[in-house]
Amino acid sequence: MTTPIHVLGFSGSLRKASLNSGLLRAAAGVLPDGMTLEIFDLNPLPFYNSDVAATGWPEPVQQFHTKLAAADAFLIACPEYCYSVTGALKNAIDWASLGTNEKPSPLNDKPVAIMGAGGQLGTVRAQMHLRQIVLHNNMYPLNQQVLLARVRDKFDDQGNLLDDGIREQVRQLLVGLAAWTQRLRGA
Repeated sequence: MTTPIHVLGFSGSLRKASLNSGLLRAAAGVLPDGMTLEIFDLNPLPFYNSDVAATGWPEPVQQFHTKLAAADAFLIACPEYCYSVTGALKNAIDWASLGTNEKPSPLNDKPVAIMGAGGQLGTVRAQMHLRQIVLHNNMYPLNQQVLLARVRDKFDDQGNLLDDGIREQVRQLLVGLAAWTQRLRGA
């Protein structure tokens, strides 16, 4: 029997009808057995400022750290802006990278899967940058990804996924993340 896997997912887009947030919602419907997904909204996180961090983390940052620490793995929906990750996603990872004398960063030693929907090349450039960022933070990225190009017509006006082929790609990514997480656990 395998141990359950709790995944924390977050989208680098703050738009309500974001395609990338829609991918996360779709992921919740295709989880493999033994996996749960909790989606964290990055909207409440303030801009990272080391002066603020030095005086005490704001409540949304504390909540984010708690959720990250409780997760066994992460699922990041990575949009691409200006050939890279979004400011919202980079900001969240900057806050998450902080550790304390008592506890290391909650990103440390965690598996992560990356997916994204975007324009002509999908989110390939942003995902390449994100891989550099997660490696710097001692995370273990899955060598499988979902790169969706020119898929706006595969979502409705609220950003909900309509395409079963894409849904299957997301399911396969989650199956891979489950196997990767179990392997890193030594199971």
